[in-house]
Amino acid sequence: MPTLLKIDVSPRGADSISRTLSQQFVDRWQQNHPDAKIVTRDLATSNLPYIDLPWIAGAYTPPPQHTAEHKQALKVSDDLIAEIQAADEILIATPMYNFAVPAVLKAWIDHIVRAGHTFAVGPDGYKGLITGKKVTILIASSGVYPAGTPYEAYNFETPYLRHILGFIGLTDVTVVHAGGTAGIAQGKTSKEDFLATFTPEVLAAAK
Repeated sequence: MPTLLKIDVSPRGADSISRTLSQQFVDRWQQNHPDAKIVTRDLATSNLPYIDLPWIAGAYTPPPQHTAEHKQALKVSDDLIAEIQAADEILIATPMYNFAVPAVLKAWIDHIVRAGHTFAVGPDGYKGLITGKKVTILIASSGVYPAGTPYEAYNFETPYLRHILGFIGLTDVTVVHAGGTAGIAQGKTSKEDFLATFTPEVLAAAK
C-alpha cells in the first residue's frame, strides 16, 4: 500500500492557495492509488520547536551516550524522519515568505536534515540517505518570478528546497509554482480562475 506524506505549511486554512492545490493533488493521487495511505503533517499547527543546544548536543553525540535531555530534544526529529522514511511519495505545499521558505518549514527541514539519519559524511563527501522517493512541491507566492528574467533571482525558495532535499537524497522533485496570488487580493482575477491556471500542472504531478 503506497503512502503519501503531505506537508501543509500555510496558516490560511481554507483560504490558502497552496492548501487548495494540495487537496487537488491528493484527490487525484487517491484516484490513481485507491488503496493508498495519506499521512498529513500540518506545520501550521504542529508547533515544532526550533533547534536548540540540547538538540545539537544530542545529534552529535553517539546514541549510547545520550542523556534523557538529548533523547527528549531529538524526539520530534526522530518522528519526522520516520514519517519520511515510511513514505513512498512526499507532497510539500507552502507559501513563499520574503522570497524564501516560511519559518515553520525551515524548522521542519532543520529537524529532518540530520547526520547519520538522512545524510552521511564519508571520504567522498556528503551522501543522501533518503532515496527512491518522489517529491512534489507546490509553492504559492504573491509575486511572479519567471525563469530567464531578472525576477528569477528573487526566488530563493525553489532552488533552496531542491538543494536541501537533494542533499538528503531526494532528487526526484517536481515544483509547481503558483505565482501571482496578489492578483486575487487586488481583484484582478478570481481565486477560481487563478487556480484553474495551475490545476492541470498539479494533476499531472499526481501520477
